[in-house]
Amino acid sequence: MKNSILLVPLLAMLIFNACADNDALNMDNWKKEIIKTENDFAELAQKEGIYKAFLTYAADDAVIMRNNELISGKDAIDAYFKEHIPAKDEKLSWKPDHVSISKSGDLGYTFGSYTFSYTDEAGETIERKGIFHTVWQKQADGTWKFVWD
Repeated sequence: MKNSILLVPLLAMLIFNACADNDALNMDNWKKEIIKTENDFAELAQKEGIYKAFLTYAADDAVIMRNNELISGKDAIDAYFKEHIPAKDEKLSWKPDHVSISKSGDLGYTFGSYTFSYTDEAGETIERKGIFHTVWQKQADGTWKFVWD
């Protein structure tokens, strides 16, 4: 009987530790998914252009801020990029330095540094550097799309 009483707390501790390890594994996997998505997004911007990359990775209800203006929804983002067609030599590159994710695994964010470059009308290369912040949401199909950039 004495051994049975000692087994109950021991069993409870083992179950708790197994659950905690599983949560940590899930969090690590979700972070890896977001980093991969962010890197794929950046790679697409380099290979096929900023416009294509943003439309590919935007959620239907995504919001971007450009020139202190909020542009809400994928259709509005599409219209914005069509109106502000990037020059052929515009390049945008970035790399996430940090990723964080919700405990539920359906919302996360990244931030890091970016470089935007283009050639102006005088033929000078202009380069701007800054910090980006992207909020990612897991979609019903399991993919990650940004809801804020």
